Amino acid sequence: KMGNAESNAYQNHLSRFLPEEQSDIDGLFDTLSGSSGSAGAKNAKTAKKTVTLAALQARQSAHTREPLPEPMTVRLYNGMKSIDLPGKSAGLSELIAKEQFVIFMSNLLKGNADEKISIIMRMITKTGGPLKGKQIQEFTEDLITSVVHVLSYRKELKGWSLENTRDSSSGVKALASELLSELKLPDGTKPVGSQLLETNFDQSVIEDWVYRVPQISVFLSVVIRQGLHVLHSLPDQTNDILNLVPHCKGIKGRGVASLFDIPAIIYINSHLPAELQHKWQLLFSSRLHGESFSQLCAHIVNKGPCIVILRDVDGFLFGGFASHSWEVKPQFQGDNRCFLFSVFPTLAVYTYTGYNDHYMYLNHGQQTMPNGLGMGGQHGYFGLWIDSDYGKGHSKAKPRCTTYNSPQLSAKEDFTLDAMEVWAVGDIPESAGKKGKKSILDVDPQAQALLEMAGKSRQSEGLREPVEEDEDDD
Repeated sequence: KMGNAESNAYQNHLSRFLPEEQSDIDGLFDTLSGSSGSAGAKNAKTAKKTVTLAALQARQSAHTREPLPEPMTVRLYNGMKSIDLPGKSAGLSELIAKEQFVIFMSNLLKGNADEKISIIMRMITKTGGPLKGKQIQEFTEDLITSVVHVLSYRKELKGWSLENTRDSSSGVKALASELLSELKLPDGTKPVGSQLLETNFDQSVIEDWVYRVPQISVFLSVVIRQGLHVLHSLPDQTNDILNLVPHCKGIKGRGVASLFDIPAIIYINSHLPAELQHKWQLLFSSRLHGESFSQLCAHIVNKGPCIVILRDVDGFLFGGFASHSWEVKPQFQGDNRCFLFSVFPTLAVYTYTGYNDHYMYLNHGQQTMPNGLGMGGQHGYFGLWIDSDYGKGHSKAKPRCTTYNSPQLSAKEDFTLDAMEVWAVGDIPESAGKKGKKSILDVDPQAQALLEMAGKSRQSEGLREPVEEDEDDD
C-alpha cells in the first residue's frame, strides 16, 4: 500500500526528533495550517491539514517587522513543496502536507549533505536542473541577509547591533563571494568573476560545495530555527550555531560603530580556535583611546589572544588574529594558529604556510630593532605593519606574504591609517586584571625615563580606564 510506504518514511523522519522537538514542529504546523483541536481529532485530520505560501507569509507579517525577508520565505516554501511524497505527483500541488513539512525540517536540520542537497537545489530555483553561478550567488546572498536580519529581529546578536557595527550590505556580498569561491567544477577548477556567474553547476558539484562549506548548513539551520521560531532553544544546537556570533563586550553605549560588520564577525569568528569563539571584548579603539602607539600598547599587552582590525585612508579593511598575548619585546611571538584577514573590499582569511614562524611582533622604545606592531613576513616587509610612529603602516607581500600567503591587504603598499580596533577574544586571562592596569611606561622603564628627561609627565596616568566589569551587554 502506498499509505504504508508514505507513513514509514514519515515516521523515520519524525523519529530523528526528540519528543519535545516533535511537539514544537507539530505546534508550528498547526499554527501555519490554522487548525487546533484534541489530539485524537488532530491525528485523524493530519492528512488533510496543509500549509500554503500565504500562510507562511502571513506568519511573517503578523509581526510588525518580518522575522524573515520575503525572498527567503518563498525559498523555504519552494523547498517544502519540492519534497516528493509516494503516490502524489510532486511539486504540482501548491499545498504543503504535514509529511512534506516534517521531511523538510528533518533533512535540513538533521540530514547529511546528500539529504539537504535536493531541497537546497529547489530553494535556489523552482525548476531544478543545472544552476547558473548567478542563481547560487543570489541564494547565498539571500541566505546571509536572512541570518543577519533574523538574528537582529530575535535580539540574538549578543551585544552587537546594526547600529554599533558597519553597515552589513557590503559584508553580505563579500561573504557570499568568499563562500562561492569554494565552488569547484568536476575537473577541480574554480571559475571566478563573471565566468563563475555564467557557469552551469550540476547537483553533484553543489552537493560537494555544501559538504565543504559548513556555513551553508549552519545558516539554513539558523534561518529555520529563528525565522520560523522552531527548535530554537533546544539542546541539540551545535557550537557552530551557539557561537555563530560571539558575545560582544565594551562597545555598548560608547557612541562608536565597530569597523566590523555582522557577516565579517561571523566569518572571522568561525576561523578562531573553538575555545575562543564565545566572546569578543573591545580593548582599544583609535576613536575612543586616541591615535597613539603608547595607548595602543597599554591597552593590548597581556590581554590574551586578540583580533586587530584597521582601515586605511582608502577604505580597505584588514587585520590579523594573534593567538597569544601581545608582549613588548624585540622577538617574534605567537604560533601557527595566527592568521591575517581582509574584510573589505574582499572577505578572506589567510593561514600560516609553514615557511617561517614570524607570526606576530610588538616592539616599542628600542634603538636597535624596528618599533611597531607586525604580523607575518619579515622586518621591513611585513604582511601587516603598524609603525610606532602611529598612523603609518605597510602591507608588503609581493606576490604573497611568506608567513600567511596573504596578498597586499591595504590599498597602497605603504598606507596611512584611518582607524584601528583591537578585540580580545575568549576570556581575558586572570593575570590581566593586575597587569592590565600597567601602562607601557610601567612595562618599559626606558620610555618612562625618556619622557621624564623631556619634561613630560606621565600623561597616560589620567587615561587609565576603569577595568570593565564583566557585565552582560545583552
